[in-house]
Amino acid sequence: MAGSAEGDGTATLNFNVGVLGHVDSGKTSLARALSSTASTAAFDKNPQSRERGITLDLGFSSFSVELPEHLREQCRERGFSRLQFTLVDCPGHASLIRTIIGGAQIIDLMMLVVDVTKGVQTQTAECLVIGEMTCPRMVVVLNKTDLLPAAKRQATIDKMTKRMLKTLENTRFQGCPVIAVAAKPGGPEAPDTELPQGVPELIELLKAQAYLPHRDPSGPFLMAVDHCFSIRGQGTVMTGTVLQGAVSLNDGIEIPALKVTRKVKSLQMFRRAVSRAMQGDRVGVCVTQFDPKLLERGVVCTPESLRTLHAAVVSVRKIGYYRGALPTRSKFHITIGHETVMARVTFFGPAPAEAGPAPAEAGPAHSFSFDRDYLFQEEYVTGQPGAAGEAPDPEQWALLEFEKPVTCPPLCLVIGSKLDTDIHANTCRLAFHGRLLCGFEDRGYAETELPRLRIYKTKQREGQVERVTDDYTVIGRNLFKKETNLQLFVGLKVTLSTGETGVIEGGFGQSGKFKIRVPGGLGPETRQLLAAMSKRKPKSGGQGEEPRADAQPIGVLLCFKRYVFDPHKKMVQS
Repeated sequence: MAGSAEGDGTATLNFNVGVLGHVDSGKTSLARALSSTASTAAFDKNPQSRERGITLDLGFSSFSVELPEHLREQCRERGFSRLQFTLVDCPGHASLIRTIIGGAQIIDLMMLVVDVTKGVQTQTAECLVIGEMTCPRMVVVLNKTDLLPAAKRQATIDKMTKRMLKTLENTRFQGCPVIAVAAKPGGPEAPDTELPQGVPELIELLKAQAYLPHRDPSGPFLMAVDHCFSIRGQGTVMTGTVLQGAVSLNDGIEIPALKVTRKVKSLQMFRRAVSRAMQGDRVGVCVTQFDPKLLERGVVCTPESLRTLHAAVVSVRKIGYYRGALPTRSKFHITIGHETVMARVTFFGPAPAEAGPAPAEAGPAHSFSFDRDYLFQEEYVTGQPGAAGEAPDPEQWALLEFEKPVTCPPLCLVIGSKLDTDIHANTCRLAFHGRLLCGFEDRGYAETELPRLRIYKTKQREGQVERVTDDYTVIGRNLFKKETNLQLFVGLKVTLSTGETGVIEGGFGQSGKFKIRVPGGLGPETRQLLAAMSKRKPKSGGQGEEPRADAQPIGVLLCFKRYVFDPHKKMVQS
């Protein structure tokens, strides 16, 4: 996490806690009950949010505590004297999943808020999926316990706790803490005279779960911006979370979406002026004036440190809760970095000889190389059940072709979703996830870059031997159409169903027949079979010998592969 040099000379460890859950589970009320300092974006200040009674955007607020015992020594070595929890209140409404994904990428611990009277709902499950992809720890908060009858309250809480722990058994959050609270007794419209229940215990639990994550001020500066507004006479303020690197007064920073660079005039962290902010910090950056309406959400960075991509290769793993197939050539909503755009997807996997299960963490950069061959897939391939149970999905990748360019950092998280699914349907819309491995910046990437991508389809054609010319040559049929340019196939190897290997020498006549040269010669049994097949009834109707009834025609098999993005469509054989 980052340390902020505050105005009173102390240093504070900032710890980002995501508050996620189904709509109306009481996330905003819980954040308000926990918080002592609200940021410019906290507590549903958006007019639409107040009108509709739901959170429409990310809200940020904070509270600070003494350092917990288990962090005291580590933090004091690094100059920290206090712990600040920054709460990221994510919207729970289904149509706002884009915002949830953006918020989840900047958190260190997730609070999954569950309405104790309803249990796990659709967006609860989606938030759990996002949490598994984006953060290492979670706390489950059973909210609205005040709505339970007093006589059955504890029994209901115990039952829901067991149910939640059962739900989490096969996730990375197995055995995580579950705590019951009433963040706003009486509901959101109730007067504030009644105090929240269980909040002091929740704060102690958050302190116990806090840790000192890796924070690195080196490298290019990158900040996720979630709000932007102007202050007359000062400039334009962008608020957000520093994802990597650091920023200081007078630095030049780039706004890639606007293709402009601006100078940092001042920095604030929860109304305290600071001279520097680093990875993990929640900060407001005031720069020289630009129209804030042009950048409501996005990223800012060290000049020329980000790339704008028209297509990308990503590692990919299907999300278990997604029920549908993942077909190639279909379109998905792709969240990459902090943007969500439509993209057409092409799935591919390792060549059969190299196939294996996917690594534990999707997206190791070394697993993809332009020097390797990959097999084209009509859809994402799932592991098949066997004697030992469900097999893991094999390792595979996807080519994403974006409908509009996206700006993102290297190796960033990628999530594929079907956000156009009916929001009232009880189904998970998050389909797959992975990491960005390679991006294509050239607008003409289809001609300049994709031919380097060695994705192939296997092709197979079957024909028959019509007759033998000599011990080393046969004439074949039914492998090509009459109009086929046979010169494209000259030199390709074929295999006879009797085992011999031959080479296509060229066409024979004008009807699509072809000549096969068999360098090793035809075997005795093959010659005998061809001789038997050649005995036909004379055209005059004489009593010639009938061919054997059980004589099967000798097959000709042509196997080759074509690289999907090869502009010349060459046929290649191993």
